[in-house]
Amino acid sequence: MAKRDFYEILGVSKTATDVEIKKAYRKLSKKYHPDINKEPDAEDKFKEVSEAFEILSDPQKRAAYDQYGHSSTDPNFGAGGGGFGGFQDFGGGGFGGFEDIFESFFGGGGGGRSNASNAPRQGADLQYTLDLSFNEAIFGLEKNIRFNREDECSTCHGSGAKPGTHPETCTKCHGSGTINVERQTPLGRMMSRQTCDECQGTGKMIKEKCGTCSGSGRMMKSHAVKVNVPAGVENGQQMRLAGQGEAGYNGGPYGDLYVIFRVEDSPIFEREGSEIYYKETISIVQAALGDEIEVPTVHGRVKLRIPAGTQTGTTFRLRGKGAPKLRTNTNGDQHVTVVVETPVNLSEDQKEVLRQFGTLTGGKAVVEQEEGFFDKVKDAFSSGNKKKRK
Repeated sequence: MAKRDFYEILGVSKTATDVEIKKAYRKLSKKYHPDINKEPDAEDKFKEVSEAFEILSDPQKRAAYDQYGHSSTDPNFGAGGGGFGGFQDFGGGGFGGFEDIFESFFGGGGGGRSNASNAPRQGADLQYTLDLSFNEAIFGLEKNIRFNREDECSTCHGSGAKPGTHPETCTKCHGSGTINVERQTPLGRMMSRQTCDECQGTGKMIKEKCGTCSGSGRMMKSHAVKVNVPAGVENGQQMRLAGQGEAGYNGGPYGDLYVIFRVEDSPIFEREGSEIYYKETISIVQAALGDEIEVPTVHGRVKLRIPAGTQTGTTFRLRGKGAPKLRTNTNGDQHVTVVVETPVNLSEDQKEVLRQFGTLTGGKAVVEQEEGFFDKVKDAFSSGNKKKRK
């Protein structure tokens, strides 16, 4: 099946700015994140959105995609299969493009660039789902979390070598991390550059490996972080904690930790952003004559005036009694919808009072019903059978 256009996936135009692309990615990654969206295809859509962002957020990858489409994302793109048609951007900075080609086939050349495999690289980002109660999300708090991450070895401090020793420069690639290999091609015998098979591209050899990490320089550790949950966070929102991800490579920085908030529902309140909704049941007497009642809010109980003649479904606004608005010093409102309760199981005296009320208001005569709905259906069915027998 043909892959969808990356711009279409993110819902942006081909002239979209970096800011617009990042904004679209944040919105869609939150929408389709597997920890939040339980639909069967959510994970596939999340991967699709992530792939689109990876390409369009990188200026070089985006330029290649704009020119060559999805073929530019193929790992073998630009490898030279079928001539030099796969290469691009020959003229960017002087003859940089030709130098890259020269280095790829003949190894060396004028580029003098370091191998990416032994360059400092940032560690992987991690994700943690933090469960919050309804009130914790409203008011915020500090929470200590603990998780396992790949960290720098505490014995060798990331070098991979036994304490008292040091990694040595690889004798095969002389520290470059790459070697030149002669290959037979349709154009004749040519030299190409590939990752050194002796040091695996690190440019270093470890003769005496660290006994703790077996020479990797890394080990899995339990890591604790204090999370300052801001007041007013919502379900599915996330927070980035810089440098709390996994250890970097070759002296590179740690990755980041993304904390996703999962907020439990309230048994009595409903929330939409900073607005909170609540239903309060009142009697027919309170609705007709009016009353002053107390209703719960997340900030405590408050008094609410019910005007005489209030109809069921009427909504009252309690200003400033909602959830805090993120990055502001203001709160939303609470909306209280009243439901007028119809009395049941009336005594004869209570019924008589209602009859008198009906007479005084001059309303339409009431045909009182003693039976319930199902009793009436039963009677109608029995009556129908009697007529058939006649």
